[in-house]
Formats: sequence, C-alpha cells, structure tokens
Amino acid sequence: MPASHKVAWSQLRVGIMSMVALALLAVLILLMTGAENPFEERATLYTYMLDSAALTEGSSVRLNGILIGKVTRIEITGDKDNNRAIRMTMAVESRYLKQIPDDSIIGFSAENVLGSKFLNIRRGTSPTAIRSGGTLRAKDEKDFLEVVQSAMPLLESLQSILARIDKVVAQVESGRGSIGKLLYDEQLYSRVNNALGDIQAVTGAVREGKGTIGHLLYDESLYNELRKTLARVDAVAAGLEKGEGTAGKLLKDPALYDELRKSSTEIRMLVADLNAGKGTAGKLLKDEALHTRLVATLDRVNATIDRVNSGQGTLGQLMTNPALYENLAATSAQMNGLMKDFRANPKKFLTIQLKLF
Repeated sequence: MPASHKVAWSQLRVGIMSMVALALLAVLILLMTGAENPFEERATLYTYMLDSAALTEGSSVRLNGILIGKVTRIEITGDKDNNRAIRMTMAVESRYLKQIPDDSIIGFSAENVLGSKFLNIRRGTSPTAIRSGGTLRAKDEKDFLEVVQSAMPLLESLQSILARIDKVVAQVESGRGSIGKLLYDEQLYSRVNNALGDIQAVTGAVREGKGTIGHLLYDESLYNELRKTLARVDAVAAGLEKGEGTAGKLLKDPALYDELRKSSTEIRMLVADLNAGKGTAGKLLKDEALHTRLVATLDRVNATIDRVNSGQGTLGQLMTNPALYENLAATSAQMNGLMKDFRANPKKFLTIQLKLF
C-alpha cells in the first residue's frame, strides 16, 4: 500500500491543478463575455431622466463611444419633477473619472435605429472632473425617442413598397402586364423574333449595297459625285475668298462696300427728311393741312360715287337708266350704219347740187 504522505501529496496536486484550471476558465469567460473586471476599482455615478426608453440594467455606459462601465440600477424616484422621474445608477471604472468633466452630458445612443441602446457620455469643457457619487446632467431623451418613432413610418412605407413590389413580381410571373407578356407571351416573342429577322435582312441588304441607304453607303459613283460636288463648293468658296463674281465682289470689293455705306447713309438721311416733313413725301407724311385736304377730297370723291351709284346726274343716269343706255346703243348703231354707207358710197354724201333761179 502507498504511504499516506504520498497520497496526500497527490491529492494536493490534483486540487491545485483544479483550482488553476478553474481560474483560467474564469479568466477566459471574462475575456470572451466582456464581463466586468472584478479587480478593477469602480466609482458610482447617477443621472436623472424623464424616461428610461426601455434601457435595462446591465446596459453599457460609454465615454464618447468607449466602454467604461455598466448600468447597475434603474428606479423610479417618485419626484414631482418629471425630468427627474427615473434615476439610473452607473458603475464606471475609477480611472476614467478624471477624464469626465462635471459639465458632461449623458444621453441615449444606439448602434443603429434597431440596435441595442446604451448610455453615452459626451465630455464637457469644465476643468473640474466629476467625483464618485456625482450626478451627470442628462440630455433630453426625446431626441432619441423621436428618432426611433420617426423610423416607424419609414419601416411601414418600406413594408408597403415591398408588398407592392411583390404584387408586381407576381403579375409578371403570371404573364400579366406589358413586362409579363414580354417575358412569357410566346406570340410576342415570335413577333419580336420576326422583327429582329426583318432587321437583320434589312441590315444585310444595306451591307450588300441594295436600296437607297445601301447605295448611299456603298455606291462608289455616288461617293465620287459627292466628292465632285464638294470640290465645286470648295471652288466657289475659293472664288468668293478671291473676290470673284458678284457675291465675291460683294464680300471683298471695298468700293462696293463704300457705295453700300453711302447708300445706307443717304437712305438714313432720306428717312430723317421724311420724319422732319421735308419734300413732297415728307409733307405728305407730316403736313396736317395736306392730310386734311386729302381727306376732304376723298370725302368728295366718295360722295360723287354715291350719287353716281344712286343714278343722280348724267353719269348716274348713264349707269343706272336702261332707257338712256338703249338710246345710246340705238344712236351708236345708226352712226355705225351711216359710216358703212359713207364708206360704201361717199359720192352720195359729197355731191354738191347747184340750182339757178
């Protein structure tokens, strides 16, 4: 049988190894879960708020986003001031107290709109750091709540849009609508295929030089004619640049340019004289007395024409009286007959008879 002291030593070594293993397991659990370091000295801070915004005990406390502690207790104070209705107790690492000014502000934050919430301390500017047991001023938590509430209509709208998209996709899959028919209608597919075949045939014909477009693209004679036309246009442009022809002289001859300037000057002078009432045309445009006379003359002419139209006077009777017209026609006919007789037998009218008494 083994000695008793050897058995005791073996049992002691097993116990020591078990304790070391448990310690290592505890350290690993602390590192993996992010639990608080039990050996770290902690300070207690407080804050008062209107609403807890569903924050739970054990939530993180961060300083400008860096984890420094946990929320240990959330309770209702019963204070009549609604801004102090909720008190939150926080346990933070003491080494961070000197980095938290006493005018810092604490408020709700979240990783995203739907993420877990935590308390975030925004550092102030006071030179005095907060002490353990101090109270931090809370930011109005309405800001965070309004952000969360404002996201709800957006989520509802997104759900509605997704529902409509699902309906559209269902209609497309069932072959309804333009897109659905385009995807599932065999007849439309055949038509599109035929149209593509026709396009390929037209493209082939054009490539072979058939038709108007084909000749335009591939006919060498048409290309040469276009080149000749362009050459003639270039020659005309060169002639214009040299001052040849009427248009060239119009562009390049300074004498013609001077004449045109003189003509335009004379025209401006003539227009100025007309505006000043000089000359016959100017007086006709500007003289009020002449204008009055012309108007009076036109009035008299209109009155005369009215009398003629109404049958007054000789000319009016001539235009409106049928009897006078018939008499004139009869007289004209007699005169014509007399002239015919005179031409036929002038001696009859020119014979002079002498009689002696």
